[in-house]
Formats: sequence, C-alpha cells, structure tokens
Amino acid sequence: MLILCGAFPGAAQVVSHRTENLVIFTLDGMRWQEVFGGIDTALAGNQKFTRNKDGLNKMFYSPDIRERRKKLFPFLWTTVKEKGQLYGNRTIGNLVNVANPYQFSYPGYNEIFTGYPDTAVNSNDKVLNGNTNVLEFISRQKGFAGKVAAFTTWDVFPYILNTGRSGLYVNSGVDSLHFPDKGLQVVNEMQFLAPQPLEVRPDVITYFAGKEYLKTYQPKVLYIAFDETDDFAHAGLYDQYLSQAHAEDAMIADLWNTLQSMPQYKDKTTLIVTCDHGRGDKMKDTWRDHGEKIKESGEIWMAVMGPDTMPAGEVSTHTQLYQKQWAPTMAALLGFQFRPDHGSAEPVPTVFK
Repeated sequence: MLILCGAFPGAAQVVSHRTENLVIFTLDGMRWQEVFGGIDTALAGNQKFTRNKDGLNKMFYSPDIRERRKKLFPFLWTTVKEKGQLYGNRTIGNLVNVANPYQFSYPGYNEIFTGYPDTAVNSNDKVLNGNTNVLEFISRQKGFAGKVAAFTTWDVFPYILNTGRSGLYVNSGVDSLHFPDKGLQVVNEMQFLAPQPLEVRPDVITYFAGKEYLKTYQPKVLYIAFDETDDFAHAGLYDQYLSQAHAEDAMIADLWNTLQSMPQYKDKTTLIVTCDHGRGDKMKDTWRDHGEKIKESGEIWMAVMGPDTMPAGEVSTHTQLYQKQWAPTMAALLGFQFRPDHGSAEPVPTVFK
C-alpha cells in the first residue's frame, strides 16, 4: 500500500521506500512473445526472415520453453526472475497493453513517461512534446537537480522529452559527448567512427555512453533507450532481431553488475525494463510491423527489480496493466506521486512490497 503525505510542492512522498536511484531501459518494439517464450520456431524456420536457421537454433532453441527464453534473455530469466518481477505473459492471463490507440514509438514513449496516452501525439515526427514527463518532474524535486540523464539511440527523444522545456540532459543519435572524462571521450570517438548499417548510432555505443556517464557523474535516474531490435524487425531479419535482443540483455546485466559494485547504487537502485509497443504475431508476416491495424502491437511487457519490489518472478495473476502506469510507478519508487497533466494513471501496486 502507498501511504502518501505532502512532502514537496506539487508532489507527495511515499512514506516508506528504499529506492534512491532508478535505471530504466527500453527495447524498442521487443515482442512479449520472445520475452516469455524465447525463439519463435515458425519465424526461425522461415528462410524469408532467417538466413542461418541451424545457427540460430543452436544459440537459442530448447524444447523446454523456460530454457528457451533463458537462452535468449539470460539476465531477465535468472537475476530478474529470482530477485524481481516480470509482467506481460498473456499465455497465463497476465495482460499488459498500451493505452494509446496508435501502437508505435513516439506515442508509446509519450505514454511511458507522461502517463497520458495523448491522442494528439500521433506521429514519429520531431515535434516538441507538450506533456510533462516524469523524468523532468523528478529532476525538479529536492536533491535531483542535474541528476537525471538519458542516452538514446533514436534521435527523436530530445523532442519526446522536450529538452528545451524540461532541462534534461538527453544524448541522442550521434550527439557529441562534450565531457573531460577520458572514457566518454573514447566513446565519443567510437560513435563517429563506428559503421551504422541501420543508419542509427549502434545501441552498444549508446549503452557505453550511458555507462561511462553513470560511472563518472553518478546520476540518480538514468534512462537508456535501445532501438535496433525494432530496426532489425522492420527489415525482416529475425536472426538479427534475436541476436540484438540477446546482446541488449547482456548490456543490462553489465550495467546491473556495475551498479552493484558502486556503494551509492548497491541495494539502493531499482531497475525497470520495458518496451514502447509490440508487433504482429498470429499472421507471421506481420511480426515485422506494428500500428493500430495490427492488434498484437498493443501488447507489451515490463520487468522490475529493486529494494522495494517483492521477488515474485513471473507474475501469474490475471490482471490488466497499462503502459500509462509506468510513469507514476517510477515516481512512486523514488518517493513521489506523479500526476499526469491530463487523465489519470496509478502506480502498479504489486511492484511495491
């Protein structure tokens, strides 16, 4: 139960919480079907989408669905399963959906961070978001000024998070890293020299920029947004989609291990991993795409782990959650009550002990 009291102007504080830091990852367009079921054999066996079926099956296939998903996402299905919670396995009745009608990226990220499925946010164009986001809300609370940062592969995020208004540090696309720290200088050189086969900064560069920033500047809230899973899916490259998802799971594990090695983060940090939208499934060709015409693309998932979250593993209760609940949940984990500019959204109550 959340017990609220007026602690800051325009906010409320949760009386009992241990989370002092928050780390958020998003895997763009990552289907719940693979998160909870592992490799899709119908797609892996289709030469149209998979160039090396045998190699892909060797890496990720098992006849046991639990082993199959663990092969693809070993961190989610070992550490997070043991110490946190995973939501969105529709095969056991745990439903998670977007509330916005459009089911693609900008509307999804708007919903994640503003708690408001705004029907006026209906394109991926570089339009400044008029809705207050939870990251800027947190940055305005006592002790959080200058302590919230985002590193994203997709270069639309400065508009989604409206950096001109919010004042957040958002490093997106191939955006120069103007820092004296040598680690960040190396990452800066790498991002301009690395190939961009998908015409975006590789997710691994985005990751290392965020990791080096965390090690040097110790933000209280760090958001890292991956993009290549969505790009590979749109290209119809199922083997690359899976390989990228597996690599991103490893990056999340690497950052978690880094957090556990730093006293200011160890046992004081909550991790959230989620996605902006789903993809098609029943008609297998539609796995590449998403949007309001593809029903399954509104189906999503979330994983959470931290000192305020009961280690329940795969949540099997028959419930319906919505993406708009993520923003108030993020705030509540840090002791605040976030109210969307419009509409209403409540935190996910089962995230809290």
